[in-house]
Amino acid sequence: MRLKLVPKETKFDFFKGWKKWLGLSAFMMLLSFGSFMAFGLNFGIDFRGGTTIRTVSAQPVDVAAYRGALVPLELGDVTITEVFDPQFEADHNVAMIRIQAQEGEEAATADMILSVQTALQSVVPDVTFDAVESVGPKVSGELITSAVLSVVLAIGAVLVYIWLRFEWQFALGAVAALVHDVILTIGVFSVVQIKFDLAIIAALLTIVGYSLNDTVVVFDRVRENLRKFKKLSLPDVLNLSINGTLSRTVMTSVTTLLALIALFVLGGDVIRGFVFAMIWGVIVGTYSSVFVASSILLYLGVKRDWSKPDNTAGNQFANVDA
Repeated sequence: MRLKLVPKETKFDFFKGWKKWLGLSAFMMLLSFGSFMAFGLNFGIDFRGGTTIRTVSAQPVDVAAYRGALVPLELGDVTITEVFDPQFEADHNVAMIRIQAQEGEEAATADMILSVQTALQSVVPDVTFDAVESVGPKVSGELITSAVLSVVLAIGAVLVYIWLRFEWQFALGAVAALVHDVILTIGVFSVVQIKFDLAIIAALLTIVGYSLNDTVVVFDRVRENLRKFKKLSLPDVLNLSINGTLSRTVMTSVTTLLALIALFVLGGDVIRGFVFAMIWGVIVGTYSSVFVASSILLYLGVKRDWSKPDNTAGNQFANVDA
């Protein structure tokens, strides 16, 4: 017996109140923007600058013990991870400690490094510092600029791709959904104040790809049904297309969420922010593919007269699906 989260045939009317869905999405985006302006983001070391200390010891790395030793120093945001380094033998354990930039200091001071080493040696007597590196505010500012540029270029590339593959109305609908997903993700991070670092930028780009994939599946079915059912109204074609792909959409989202929730619960603090962003992104990405991208397409309208010659008829790649 196969598991079915959605019946084989559904006839939901997704566009009975499509203007309300667009209004809700616009309201949520305004709230996210307002939250960002009011609270900002809890930038991590990648964007605020800080110090990276690489430790080596014969004893196994106990992240909780390391963290407990550093808490009394009140150094702010501290990230501790165990890493594998093939240049060391099996009896050498390596950890990476990242400490946020201290107020009024461009780089780590010798006193701070010494205090950290003393604190760690109280729980791991043989610990040594293999390397100490500092990232200043200027480099962190460049990282912020690069991160924003990467997201903007990704969305721009999506606009061009969808425009070439479908039509400009499809492209604007897809990009509107992606912008919606990114803004809502940034908004929720400003509300919950989870650390925002380069891993979250990676999550945002992954969300863009996930949401785009979902949207393209729906749009591909829409294009197929526009050719197949020429007398159906556009809302009926959209409903038929979304209902036809609903089982795939729900199954993909649910199975992805199961894996992400397991990672969120069992994965530890190191990847929790990334996984939280992915969970939220899958939810809003699924929502936007159905209610935002398709509603924008309904609002803009789309070509219905397929009897006219196709401008791409002479193109050898015209009928090739990417």
